Amino acid sequence: MSSTRVPASPAVPDQRLAHDAGATGVPRGLLPVVLTATFMYALDFFIVNVAIPSMQRGLGASSGAIQWIMVGYSLALAAGLISASRLGDIHGRRRMFALGLGLFTGASAACGLAPDIDLLVAARIAQGLAAALMAPQVLAIIRTAYQGAAQARAIALYAVTMGLGGVCGQLVGGLLIKANLFGSDWRSCFLINLPVGLAALAMVRRSLPESRAPRRPRLDNTGMALISTALVALLLPLIQGRQSGWPLWTWLTMAASVVLLVVFAAHQRRLAARDGSPLVPPELFRGRAFALGSVTQVLFAAGQGSFFLILALYLQLGRHLDPLASGIVFTVLAVGYFASSLRSDLVAARLGRQAVTLGAVGMAVGLGLLWEGARIAGDAPGTARVLWLIPGLVVDGVGMGLILGPLTGASLSRVASHLVGAASGVITTLQQLGGAIGVAVVGLVFYGSLGGGYAHAFEAGVLVLAVMELALAGLMQLLPRE
Repeated sequence: MSSTRVPASPAVPDQRLAHDAGATGVPRGLLPVVLTATFMYALDFFIVNVAIPSMQRGLGASSGAIQWIMVGYSLALAAGLISASRLGDIHGRRRMFALGLGLFTGASAACGLAPDIDLLVAARIAQGLAAALMAPQVLAIIRTAYQGAAQARAIALYAVTMGLGGVCGQLVGGLLIKANLFGSDWRSCFLINLPVGLAALAMVRRSLPESRAPRRPRLDNTGMALISTALVALLLPLIQGRQSGWPLWTWLTMAASVVLLVVFAAHQRRLAARDGSPLVPPELFRGRAFALGSVTQVLFAAGQGSFFLILALYLQLGRHLDPLASGIVFTVLAVGYFASSLRSDLVAARLGRQAVTLGAVGMAVGLGLLWEGARIAGDAPGTARVLWLIPGLVVDGVGMGLILGPLTGASLSRVASHLVGAASGVITTLQQLGGAIGVAVVGLVFYGSLGGGYAHAFEAGVLVLAVMELALAGLMQLLPRE
């Protein structure tokens, strides 16, 4: 089955509104609302990188405390995704989405008004938990509201939004800090979410159909505790290990996460055998499309997240660009991404899974061009030398845009309707996990090569990323044929 042709969900009593909407026309406001929320939480993951120097000056915080502004958001988001998908299955995806959007908007206000670093970190954790409540509902809402080609198009637009949230973080943050509206400085990076979030929240009830899992599952409190603890135990050392010098606690914590994941898997199998309500039904991974799709999601996210990091470091520390100028360079990548991702559903309709292969090979070529561009530009001063990076950024962006939508579609294409919520939670969790793994692995290569300068470190990083993209292209050949 093609990654763009997803079977329609059968009508069930709990999904009457979603089914009716699909039969008579999905509400026009559905995609604008869910994609606005998606852009907000994706943007907030990256926009903070630009604001950190201003935060440090304004709050007088240590570098360790500032780091928790990023770590707290990432951990809370990743730890809450799978549990939040179950809450959507039980209580309604529209209801949980609206709750998450409202809490995210409120937490953004708390971040923007925080008088000290402790309250800012607490607000960022709350923001991450609210984002976790929203994120898995988006894919589940799209999967139940749309059918056939319309569903493929909606997933492609979801991919466009996710990618733009990442690549535009630098530019939006740089523009907001440069504008310094009402003397808000870094606070505008959070306060901008208030009018946007409130406008989207006002449209939720009339724009989003309600849907739940066909067979209303029960809460798996033990499973929720196990998976949340395991993810924190795995992600925390991955995020902080390198900066801390990989002390003993990082290795012990990662080992504990493996034990917790094994216990969680055994608990899920027991619940499934008793016809209970496992949080992550084992049957999800019996299908080759979802099982292999999960691995490819991790691999792609690992490359994407780490690339944004090392490019920002090279531009700002190696090329000495300010946040706004660095953001403008990121815009070159965004243009390529936007152009190809808008057409990714049509490419996937023609090529099926090979659309992802084409994108991955394209990214590898783009990364090769970036390697050559960085080698020529070096670390010598001069903004003009950045122009050597443009061909590679365009090609890499085009390849990236061809991947996310078709890859998500391929992963969800054969998932039964009663497993949609769980599958959405797993996919969004794996994207966060992949990003953390990529930053840890590629970060080790980048920082380990800094002795030769930032250009040399960037070259080493993009070579590793090119290998990862070729591995992704190879894995795609194992997915089911159209």
